[in-house]
Amino acid sequence: MRLSSLIQLARPQFDIHFPASCRTRNTDRLTSLTNLLHPEPVADLRSDGVAALLPQVEILVTGWKSQTIDADLRRRMPRLKMIAHLAGTVKGVLTQEVAGSGLVVLSAADANARPVAEFTLAHILLHLKRVPEWRRVYHAERSRIATRDIQLAGPVGNSGRIVGIIGASRIGRRVAADLRRHRVSVLLHDPFVSAEAAAAMGAEKVSMTDLLMRSDVVSLHQPLLPTTEGSFGAREFALMRDGALLINTARGKIIDTAALVTAMADGRLFAVLDVTDPEPLNDDSPLWDMQNVTITPHIAGSFGCEVCDMTEQVLDDIERFSNGQPMQNEVVISDWERVA
Repeated sequence: MRLSSLIQLARPQFDIHFPASCRTRNTDRLTSLTNLLHPEPVADLRSDGVAALLPQVEILVTGWKSQTIDADLRRRMPRLKMIAHLAGTVKGVLTQEVAGSGLVVLSAADANARPVAEFTLAHILLHLKRVPEWRRVYHAERSRIATRDIQLAGPVGNSGRIVGIIGASRIGRRVAADLRRHRVSVLLHDPFVSAEAAAAMGAEKVSMTDLLMRSDVVSLHQPLLPTTEGSFGAREFALMRDGALLINTARGKIIDTAALVTAMADGRLFAVLDVTDPEPLNDDSPLWDMQNVTITPHIAGSFGCEVCDMTEQVLDDIERFSNGQPMQNEVVISDWERVA
């Protein structure tokens, strides 16, 4: 017997999670796997006409900007067995109390990690090849350029270079794996990972100080927690090597913005910021006009056809759950306090 499901998304977010390129395939699959209680996505679980369906809901499909499932809504869904979250972190969708109330919680975090890792790898390789600097020099010199005579801020190329990864998250682990093909050494700082586990990832476990002093590129992959908020500040910037690149695809608040502005002002370091604090940056932030700083509008994660992968990953686990098979993307509630 099929379990009963409900999609809790406002229409704009539904259109993101079920884009036209894969909508029919994925909605048809959800309908074939479950008894979909409402043909359209539901924006408000407490609205008239929807509240009456809640006692029947066994699988609740959520995503970006879904309502938070608090204790009250949990009581209204006594048959609820699963939260199937089409995005990454589930912390905005349900409380820890609800998460630990006997529910299976699925997340598409692993599928979302793939494009973030690809974005990170691309910027690492472009920086080590010094492409942004070459572009500026070529633009200035044009037909007068003598490429072999140009002295850039640091060595050019990947061979023998060092990349430091802070945080062995899904994304951090993917970046480490991707870098194995590119003749670079990988350093890892993560207090929850042993030296042996780091070595299995192809990385050397080191202290934060060691990582910052040795790395040509430093990439942030920690969750935003009370212990990580503002943790990358003036001291950390001072320890970085001349010409090094800092990449932040994690959360803007991990970096002390005032320290970031000061560190980037003299051009000694480079930064790629897909996330900022505040987000978006104020229009008058000096970071906008710094040639050594690349700012993108939080687009490293899944967009367009990449979102289809997230939805399909969750549907795969709904099918496994329905068939009594082990799932691959279940959120480990015991790790709640230290994950994104």
